[in-house]
Amino acid sequence: MSYSVVGEILRLPSVQAAPKLLGSYLVRQTPAGRIKVRIVETEAYHQEDPASHSFRGRTPRTAPMFEAGGRLYVYFTYGMHYAVNVVVGQKGIGEAVLVRAAEPVEGIEIMRQNRGITDMNSLTNGPGKLAQALGIRDTKLSGERLSKSSISLQGGPPISQNEIVSAPRIGIKQAVDLPWRFYIKGNSFVSKL
Repeated sequence: MSYSVVGEILRLPSVQAAPKLLGSYLVRQTPAGRIKVRIVETEAYHQEDPASHSFRGRTPRTAPMFEAGGRLYVYFTYGMHYAVNVVVGQKGIGEAVLVRAAEPVEGIEIMRQNRGITDMNSLTNGPGKLAQALGIRDTKLSGERLSKSSISLQGGPPISQNEIVSAPRIGIKQAVDLPWRFYIKGNSFVSKL
């Protein structure tokens, strides 16, 4: 998948972009070296969705979600975890795709140190675990453009439709029936229920 295709995906509404981001790579440059993960699970959020942070409108926290696609939205949740989102869609419409899980590709030792564990399958199989593995310990990256941040998004081989599972999102209390969670069927790095 070329950079231009990734750019096209970032302009799509979240429900269309979320499955298309599967198979793409998040790459982070850190002082310890390069980290690369393959996105295997996503969730779509939109301002008309009561489970979305943008549902109540633009705030200082949610402002990145209302920018044009191609930025990061990082937030702190449950008083203990950070989560990484890719902002998608058009400027003025609050939407993003939560990167729920990824498959480690490069910089595995760095990720193990960041997480304080050695178990490969537990490194990045949840949004908090993924952020920690990437070395994200605050919200400073929130609002940064992917093209100008220490984190970039790179295209990968497209995932065929029959390999993509659509299911209800996890860990929310509203709009729980919407099938806006997407993951690669059979991938061992998909988060556990």
